This record gives sequence, C-alpha cells and structure tokens, in this order.
Amino acid sequence: MKRTGIIDLPLHYGKAPYWLFSRMVKLAKPIVTIIIDEYGTEEFLSRISDTYWFQSLGCVLGFDWHSSGVTTVVTGALKEAIDPSLHGITVCGGKGSASRRTPDEIAESCEVLGLSSQDVEKLTYVSRITSKIDNTAIQSGHPLYHHAIFVSEKGEWAVVQQGMNTTDRTARRYHWFSRECESFVVEPHKAIVGDKVRDKVLNLTSRDSEGCRKVIVDLAKEDPRRIYRALKSIRPKYQSTLEEWLSNKRGAYGDIEYLRLPSRVNWNALRKAYETQVKSFEELIQIQGLGPATVRGLALISELIYGEKPSWRDPVKYSFAFGGKDGVPFPVDKRAMDEAIGFLREVVRNAKLGDKDKVRILMKLNRMASRL
Repeated sequence: MKRTGIIDLPLHYGKAPYWLFSRMVKLAKPIVTIIIDEYGTEEFLSRISDTYWFQSLGCVLGFDWHSSGVTTVVTGALKEAIDPSLHGITVCGGKGSASRRTPDEIAESCEVLGLSSQDVEKLTYVSRITSKIDNTAIQSGHPLYHHAIFVSEKGEWAVVQQGMNTTDRTARRYHWFSRECESFVVEPHKAIVGDKVRDKVLNLTSRDSEGCRKVIVDLAKEDPRRIYRALKSIRPKYQSTLEEWLSNKRGAYGDIEYLRLPSRVNWNALRKAYETQVKSFEELIQIQGLGPATVRGLALISELIYGEKPSWRDPVKYSFAFGGKDGVPFPVDKRAMDEAIGFLREVVRNAKLGDKDKVRILMKLNRMASRL
C-alpha cells in the first residue's frame, strides 16, 4: 500500500478546550457530509490521506496549524462527527490507549458497515503493518503514540498515525491510503512534508535499501548465533560505542554513516524468524518483539560486513479560516465559526431536499474567488 505523506510538527502538550472542540465537531460534520454527498467516500479518504488537506482541515476547524495536537484533535473531532449510518465511514483507534483498542473497533466497525470477516482480518492486518513500518522500517526518532484508521463501507481505508521525539519536541505524522496499492515496504510514501530534515534516518523503505532488505531477510534465516558473532565482530570490548568504532575504522571502511549500534537485540524474535524461515522483509518485521533496535542491528551487519548499505536519507521534504487555539495567526472568532456551522448545515439540508444546484453554484463561486 502507498503511504501518501509525512509531516513534521512541533510537539505541544495540553488539550483543546471544550468550547473549541465542540465547535470543531459541529463544523466537521457538514464538511464531511458535503464531500461524501458530492464526491463519495473514496474521495474523502483520499483527502484524509493528503497531508496538506488534513492540515488545512485543522486550520479551518480552528486548531493550531503547526501543532502536533492538530493530528490527535482533528482525528478525535472526526471520530465524533462521522456517523456510519449517514456517511458510510467509521474511525477506529486514536491516541495512546485508544490506539490499542483499534483491532476491537475494526471488528465493531465492520459489523456496522456490513463488511465480512475477511474484511476484518484484512483491515486488522493493515492497521498492524502500517504501524510496524512507520515505527521500525523508518527510524527517525519518532516512536508512534497515535494511530487511527478510517474505514468505508466499501472496505477502503486511510491511516493517520503520529510519532513524537521528546528530545527535540517534534512530532511526525504519517498518512496511508488503500487506493495507492503498490507495496507496504518499497517507497510507500508519495509526499513527505516537514520543516526539519534529519542528518541520519534509517530508511529501509527506500528503493536504495533493496539490497540491504534482502541481506536482512537472509540473515534472519540464519542461526541467531551467527548474528551474535557478527555483531560482536563489529563492536570489540574495548570500544563502547559504534561512533568510536567508526572513528577508528573510518580509513579502512570509508565514510560510513550510522544511526547507533543497538544495546539490546531480541534474540527470541530472531530465533522465531529462523525457525519459520521468513520469506520477505514484510513478513519479518511482523514478528512479535522484533523492534527498531533489532532491525537496526541487522541493517548494520548488512552494511558493515556484507557491503549492502541501507538508505540513511530522511524521506521528509520540506490561512486560517477562523483563527487558531493559541491565537496564531489570530484568536478564534467564535461568532464567525458558529455562523459557518449554521450556513453549512443549511447547505446540507437543502442538498438533501434535492437542491444540489445550490451546492454546485457555491463551488463555482469558490473557484472564481480563488482565481480572483
């Protein structure tokens, strides 16, 4: 499946005040209704998977344009605003403990939407593999803490998840969309947005990491004792860190980039990979307990011993309607927001009565205004 975008955001704490969140829910509902009535559920999921559109929606709803909270709060508002019987879509998961309830919510959502048990299995797999890819195959120092999956009555889906780096107080958001069906592993992102490119990010989803991924799978098929000996050979006892090893060996091995040598490796997970003889990288990273440190260790063996180097290139690339929660660029205009909610509700009501011409005229006026 194709990841459609990534965005970096400053990490903010706290929560949206009730007076704002309640309005966000009220405003989000007619917006979702109009989009689905006019374009269908697929288009709505496509827009949710667009980093820029999602960010713009947060701005329209009055939340901070540059805050990590825009992800969790906008997702939460959509989860309350979306009605499966009206929209043909449900939202599963959320922040922290809510994300751990995602499998159960997927099963409940499939029952509400009339999807089959096979759909439950497929969507549960999607939820699990997208989380593992963004947490393990790409290591930028942003472990995930938010995961949500949008599911339509047709079985289509979009995933929005976010990780945080508490050291530099940034968050990174990842978007996926089911219609971009190529691979979970190879170049799954179409657009990546952020204001900070990191010097060293282990990116095993890059096409440049193809050779490294193959070596990692081959290593996982070997007896874990061989991997232990390999790791020991590149970290002698008298050198405490990989940085020291590189500074001593840089002349012999060239200008080798690195993240860091893992202090712990999950040998039980590697033994399970060996016993099952995994066939692909996608199958390997799904093994329970095989986390970022273990994968990083395998990638380092691949590079330093077998010469198959992973990509260390960060995959990130580089108007408010009613204001923002923190007063940036200006305080939320509650009166204007309430008027917009009332107007959109009237548009939805008229559209349901068959007056879709009014909606089309408004869309044309919007396009004309944009050109002007």
